[in-house]
Amino acid sequence: MNAALAGLAELTPASVPAPAPANIVARARSIGAEIAARHAADVDRDGRFPSEAFDALREQKLLGVMIPADLGGGGAPLFDVAAACHALARGCAATGMIYAMHQIQIACLVNHGTNGWHRELMERIAAGQLLLGSATTEKETGGDIRNSVCAVQADGDRFTLAKNASVISYGDQSDVILVTARRNPDAPSSDQVLAVVTKDDYRLEKTSLWDAMGMRGTCSDGYRLEAAGVIDQILPLPYADLSAQTMLPVTHILWSSTWLGIAADAVSRARAYVRSEAKRKPGTTPASAVRLAEATAKLQQMKAVILAAIRQYELACGSPERLTSLSFATAMGTLKVTTSELVREVVEAAIRTCGLAGYRNDTPYSLGRHLRDAHSAALMIGNDRIMSHISTQLLVQRDGSGAFE
Repeated sequence: MNAALAGLAELTPASVPAPAPANIVARARSIGAEIAARHAADVDRDGRFPSEAFDALREQKLLGVMIPADLGGGGAPLFDVAAACHALARGCAATGMIYAMHQIQIACLVNHGTNGWHRELMERIAAGQLLLGSATTEKETGGDIRNSVCAVQADGDRFTLAKNASVISYGDQSDVILVTARRNPDAPSSDQVLAVVTKDDYRLEKTSLWDAMGMRGTCSDGYRLEAAGVIDQILPLPYADLSAQTMLPVTHILWSSTWLGIAADAVSRARAYVRSEAKRKPGTTPASAVRLAEATAKLQQMKAVILAAIRQYELACGSPERLTSLSFATAMGTLKVTTSELVREVVEAAIRTCGLAGYRNDTPYSLGRHLRDAHSAALMIGNDRIMSHISTQLLVQRDGSGAFE
């Protein structure tokens, strides 16, 4: 077990399940270190999908690990999946983020796909190791995922929809896409549903290319999506409730775990640099060790808040009242804001630890890619947007007097 994951395990409360004997985390760690890391530089340089890592994930049956065992999956708990995201992101941030985004959609299917069509799809996902993507943003709404312009057009037991999606990450590689839309053409923009469409159901027309500072391998191009299917493909729970109960908390936990992987690898490189300096001057503590201590402290803070969030989610699971409470939404929003800021701070402290060796692109301690990837964190659902929602919630939220409320 690597040092960062060992630290995660050490902080794990007794109530949080350890990785299963099948060792999902060990397999993800091996893929992250041996395959994703080997190709990370050219994935980043060329802005291409990390196909080698995902071929290995399919071979190891890691795409369907959250699907229940009776449907052919692994029945893995969220903790294991979060640790897998962390392990993959240590090697390649784009690989970890794509894996996280895929598992977020799996969680929505597992928790809310109650009919025969959805159960059959989950069996297909587990058997074929299908990759799931999402289309939740629209150009017309400015990235606000809680409002849609596009609408479901029902005709008997079938539907059609057309969405001008500003972003569909790894859209070209997805086998299934979960799409938000208004319930019907007369519904208000916030009355949304989530439709599950397979490659046979939809057509994509690319409208923009992803040429970004970081997370380049996520291939987050823009598309016009046109889809048709049967009504049973639409998840029955309103998207507002589905988002509160599953999409929002799982997203913020798995994204945060991915950012933790970026931060952990940055600290690992900084530690290696300080050790090399100490060997050069035996008997002295390098001045850069102070910066390493600062980076390590922030890394530990990231781990602690993620573990606390997983625990809070587990306690709330099975209780729609808790999952949709304002206090829970505030906690999950705060998690995202906190970890997205900390990942940047950790990487910056690691760069200052390594000095020019971390700033340059041609050393074993190079941290340029880590810094660029870390800056995406605050922009994925902008922190200002989240804090604005939280400030509104605080106006109507009761004042919890207990330390654990």
